[in-house]
Amino acid sequence: METIADVAVAGVFMAVLGGALAWLLSLANKRFYVYEDPRIDEVEEMLPKSNCGACGTAGCRNFAEQVVAGERVPARCTVNSPDMNATIASFLGVAMGEVEKQVARLACAGGSHVARMRASYQGLSTCRAAATVSGGGKACAWGCLGLGDCEVSCDFDAIAMDQYGLPRVDADQCTACGDCVAVCPKDLFSLQPLSHKLWVACKSRADGDIAEAQCGVACTACGKCVMDAAPGLIRLDRNLAVIDYAKNPLASAVAIERCPTGAIVWLDGKPPAKGREAKKIIRMEALPVSANVV
Repeated sequence: METIADVAVAGVFMAVLGGALAWLLSLANKRFYVYEDPRIDEVEEMLPKSNCGACGTAGCRNFAEQVVAGERVPARCTVNSPDMNATIASFLGVAMGEVEKQVARLACAGGSHVARMRASYQGLSTCRAAATVSGGGKACAWGCLGLGDCEVSCDFDAIAMDQYGLPRVDADQCTACGDCVAVCPKDLFSLQPLSHKLWVACKSRADGDIAEAQCGVACTACGKCVMDAAPGLIRLDRNLAVIDYAKNPLASAVAIERCPTGAIVWLDGKPPAKGREAKKIIRMEALPVSANVV
């Protein structure tokens, strides 16, 4: 049977142990304390909390930390309004900075009225699922499958599918978050500065005649844009015109004028401008499915 002395000893032991642990915790807290600037919380509250990654960080909290540390400028948040970014800059006493707006661009114009189908896909209605079944049934192996994974992935209502099964990007709504880039199984989306107005709306690497037989607006690698553009601005790479955007100041709409299919366009309005020699697209309804497409 425990005596009063035993209980007293146990009580003293627990009190000493508790005090020792408290002292150790206090020491560890002082030893390993990491200061966090209270302005980070304030800046985070001024951010949209979408955690979209358009700023190039892991999320709004991480962006707030880098802005407070002076590693990024407030303007890098393209989801925030300019007024709110100016408020952040004023709060921190820094320049808001200038960041050219980027938007998602689609390297395909092959809607159902111009691009042929070898087979009708029946299954889960997603591009990723369709792409696993013989590429999705489209004659052009590089073409958009039109099932709208990009539209679903966009949290900013910047993408809508048109009547031909092609995604249309609203540049005003696009925040360059990159979700459409990640979700497209054909890698057709890329983020581009608004100043990149010269654009190849095609990704086909097929030989010219085959490419055009598969899609009426495909790049045929005729080379006319290469000849008409500023030297070095455009080159042909595996049957596809490729623009050197490092030389973008040299770009002008003259490069699109003789493109016979309208595969290369000038993005200065809606719809994109095609050259004077581009064939006119008259057909409005979808092309029939044919297993005999080359």
